[in-house]
Amino acid sequence: MAELGVGIGWRAEIDLTVERLPGVEFVEVIAENLRPDHLPESLRMLRGRGLPVIPHGVGLGVGGAHPPDPARLAHLAACAGALAAPLVSEHLAFVRAGGMEAGHLLPVPRTREALKVVADNVRRAQDALPVPLALENVAALFGWPDDELTDAEFLGELVERTGVLLLIDVANLYTNQVNLGLRAVAALDRLPLEHLAYVHVAGGHEHDGVWHDTHTAGVPDAVLDLLGELCARVRPPGVLLEWDDAYPSDRALAEELGRVRAIVDKSRTGVDGRK
Repeated sequence: MAELGVGIGWRAEIDLTVERLPGVEFVEVIAENLRPDHLPESLRMLRGRGLPVIPHGVGLGVGGAHPPDPARLAHLAACAGALAAPLVSEHLAFVRAGGMEAGHLLPVPRTREALKVVADNVRRAQDALPVPLALENVAALFGWPDDELTDAEFLGELVERTGVLLLIDVANLYTNQVNLGLRAVAALDRLPLEHLAYVHVAGGHEHDGVWHDTHTAGVPDAVLDLLGELCARVRPPGVLLEWDDAYPSDRALAEELGRVRAIVDKSRTGVDGRK
């Protein structure tokens, strides 16, 4: 897997901030917000500096019953080409059915029948893309009643069948632990981390005992602890901070990146201080 380092999600609202933040080694951009033939100047500048830029899709819906939309796949492919991206990432999620959009990244029923459909959808996506595909685990507020596999088992079998890469969001693992009682460390023990492409971290808010993965706050210590658990099992090629609204100061974002980097660097340094 390509070595990416520590990065941040690029958003138009903080384009100048991202350009001047120290230590940013790669960025990720929402693919649906891009016009491949008219890239923002900020992204062109970052690419000119040699920073990898990864298109991150939110609407492909590989977890649905229908094959991925060829137009959406063509757009992802065009984004990858325009950005000279090392890979494309998307969500393992159900987003539409019967012509209706869910408006959310919903969990996929974790049954063996669904696994067959998802694996076929993933293969179609891989065939249409010029670069490798990485799939992200999603945060959930509910689970399907007839699940036959855990999230980690489902992802593991999907990797075995398709060779797809993984984008592991440890904030989403934390969300599912709080909301559904799914132990995050147990998931890390079952995931095929040798197929890891990179990692997401983000903050959120608790309300009435439910954790909302809002990407509008600093990364909680519990999520950083999970990042440390992941780093104890595998060296992540990249770790990216997501922040999508209520943007803080440049200094606050730099401090958040520093907290993330400290976890990654600690995992790469032995007790005697040697790398």
